[in-house]
Amino acid sequence: MNAGIDKAAMNALEHDHVFLGADHARNERRIWLVILLTAVMMVAEIAAGTIYGSMALVADGWHMSTHASALLISALAYLFARRQAHNPRFTFGTGKLGDLAGFASAIILALIALLMAWESALRLSNPVPIGFAQAIAVAVIGLAVNLASAWLLAGGGNVAHGDHAHYGHDHSHGHHHGHHHHGHDRHGKAGDNNIRAAYLHVIADALTSVLAIAALTLGSLYGWSWLDPVMGIVGGLVIANWSWSLMKSSGGVLLDVVREGETLPREIRDAIETEEDRITDLHVWQVGPGHHAAIVAVVSSKPRDPAFYKGRLSALEELSHVTVEITHAA
Repeated sequence: MNAGIDKAAMNALEHDHVFLGADHARNERRIWLVILLTAVMMVAEIAAGTIYGSMALVADGWHMSTHASALLISALAYLFARRQAHNPRFTFGTGKLGDLAGFASAIILALIALLMAWESALRLSNPVPIGFAQAIAVAVIGLAVNLASAWLLAGGGNVAHGDHAHYGHDHSHGHHHGHHHHGHDRHGKAGDNNIRAAYLHVIADALTSVLAIAALTLGSLYGWSWLDPVMGIVGGLVIANWSWSLMKSSGGVLLDVVREGETLPREIRDAIETEEDRITDLHVWQVGPGHHAAIVAVVSSKPRDPAFYKGRLSALEELSHVTVEITHAA
């Protein structure tokens, strides 16, 4: 009869792969609130525009619908990532779903920017009469909604650089033995591209409203009707630039690119390498907001248990999943 592995020992070694950001639940709730706010405003504008025959109101209502759609992508990504967090088919968890949603939102943002610039260019070559007072009122209401949405999304969180993360777990193994440690909470430097995407959509809409208010006010005072489409082109270029930035950051995470200025690989080498121990292969990648995984191959003239090397890395709080492989130097 074979002596099986002790169940208690197995349970102690097993671990989950939940790499969601620390503010995942809060961000999800706030995005749903912003979607509700945007949808109510969108329906009100389209209805009022249809009743009162205002194309400005109708156009702004449909414009808000594109942002509401993009926000829905962010909200559904949070929902799916949370519900599937313990699904073993996601071998490194669902932490990257936010980056996938962020990348999709970046493409939508780019399309909105192109449409804005194209529509503005057409208006520049074929001017149309503008109802200044009504258009300014619409822009002011839109700005108020967007500022309220931006406040909701940014409240208490660091949108520019993302959320800190927790659920830290390390897993190390050698040739014949393994070690697992439930670590401290992990506080990472990498951002949550999903909440950043939602925030950029709201800010892009707010920028559009600010530029419209400025152009329409000056247009009504001095008769500069050409200023409105010019501001539309400027806004389109600014939003396109934001979109490109979001595309690069979220796409980089999806392709496991080490971010420019990321110090974690160097910190791992500094923590592990000595005269006896050398790292021959190192892979570091982001598995969720503030969570990184690493595979470290060590060649040592005096090899120790993997737990020893894991201990050297315990101060690096961004590491949520670590695999250590040890080879005896010939």
